[in-house]
Amino acid sequence: MTAYDDFTAHIAKYHDLLCILNTLKWDMRTMMPAAGASSRGRQLASLTTLAKSIFVSDETARLLDAAENEVASADSDSYRARALRQTRDAYEIQKRIPAELVARMAALGAESEAVWAKARAENDFPRFKPYLKGMLALNIELAEAIGYDDHPFDALILQFEPGMTAARLHQIFAELKAGISPLLARIVAVDEPLAIDLWEAEYDLAAQKKLCRELTELIGFDYDRGRLDSAPHPFEISFTRDDVRITTRYDANYLPMSLFAALHEAGHGLYEQNIAPELTRTALTADFLGQYAVGGASFGAHEFSSRLWENQIGRSPAFWGRHFGRLRAAFPQQLAAADAELFYRAVNRVRPSLIRVEADEVTYNLHIMLRTEIEIALLEGAIAVDDLPEVWNAKMQEYLGLTPPDDRRGVLQDVHWSFGGFGSFPTYTIGNIMAAQVLAAAREQMPDLAAQLAAGDYQPLLTWLTENIYRHGRAYRADELLKRVSGESLNTAPLLAYLENKYIDLYALN
Repeated sequence: MTAYDDFTAHIAKYHDLLCILNTLKWDMRTMMPAAGASSRGRQLASLTTLAKSIFVSDETARLLDAAENEVASADSDSYRARALRQTRDAYEIQKRIPAELVARMAALGAESEAVWAKARAENDFPRFKPYLKGMLALNIELAEAIGYDDHPFDALILQFEPGMTAARLHQIFAELKAGISPLLARIVAVDEPLAIDLWEAEYDLAAQKKLCRELTELIGFDYDRGRLDSAPHPFEISFTRDDVRITTRYDANYLPMSLFAALHEAGHGLYEQNIAPELTRTALTADFLGQYAVGGASFGAHEFSSRLWENQIGRSPAFWGRHFGRLRAAFPQQLAAADAELFYRAVNRVRPSLIRVEADEVTYNLHIMLRTEIEIALLEGAIAVDDLPEVWNAKMQEYLGLTPPDDRRGVLQDVHWSFGGFGSFPTYTIGNIMAAQVLAAAREQMPDLAAQLAAGDYQPLLTWLTENIYRHGRAYRADELLKRVSGESLNTAPLLAYLENKYIDLYALN
């Protein structure tokens, strides 16, 4: 075996541990009884510590040194060279993070997530507050351990979106707000209720589940290598490209919740299922900083896939022009007076709303700005956890003109802070921006794409995405992928143009 083969075999064992961790997290969020949270936290802490000890070991350093020497003269753009560079970068950072800090975060995260779920269901922020304080303190410790030049947020977002900073986000958010705010004002000024309120009816949950499977299969999700379950907060998680799990949330009175959450998570799943087989159990399908078995270039790059399939494909007139008949067959009474046009308008109606995961495309990024500003202020000590409900409500009023009637629909609505995901929210907006850039490039390079999508043929787009993005796993950074595909770095202009074109037409603003 070569030195690089020895290195790859070592990383494969580490990768296997990450997959076991993912399995425990999937079970925790779907099947585990609530009383198991404390024990599961200790299990996750033990395995996380073990995985970290393997990654930062002297053996890793020795194998990495030898493989780097062996590959020194190879093509610097090759998968081997990229795998070694990324492993070296992560190794140097992980060595700075104390193992006991990682263990404490894993243990608290499992218990905190279970408490959050109960607190959210019972509208009980005080119950969750001590756990959130603990998670915030641990994240501040983590930021100090990783290190940063300008802001602790820069260290935390490094785990999810390498190269992004609080300063860069400030610029991105300013550009988006300048484009979104006037468009939203124009829409709100002319918005009127639809002829029929489709969400007054009840939609059978078993029929919803069948539809979610059908629609996700249509866009290419492979159920021989995946499965669909339900969870309080939908997510996707994988244990290599051959075992990819997605979840959705069902609401009898709000059909779009399950349909679009399923399409969203299937978009994540398509990324994982279409990574090149030879990258399985390698450094290019492992997140060394977050200790996840995940193959996307970054969390934002992963979100590009989910937002593209959920919104730009799944909320398009072409999609429902093709598939509305499936819905009406499943719900003949509820949709008897509706047609594809009405359904398309109903699932794209722009209204400032309380819940991020139910937000329309125009207002969605305002929800992300709100959360990111709060995180930055929490890390700075500018606001305290005790004051979060009031701060949250004030920012909701500022950004969306709404005040949550309770904490369940306010500060408690997202799971991220419970498991310590500080720095992850901006990746949703980055994903939205990337999705617009990537699909614009696909349309330019595939003259027949519009006709193919109208005919319900999603394979050509899936093949193009696989060849240009998915198959590379983590080999390229998000900005590198964008430059390879579209010729430019992250750029808000395509997203703003997409929103303008879609909603000016939908609301007849001209």
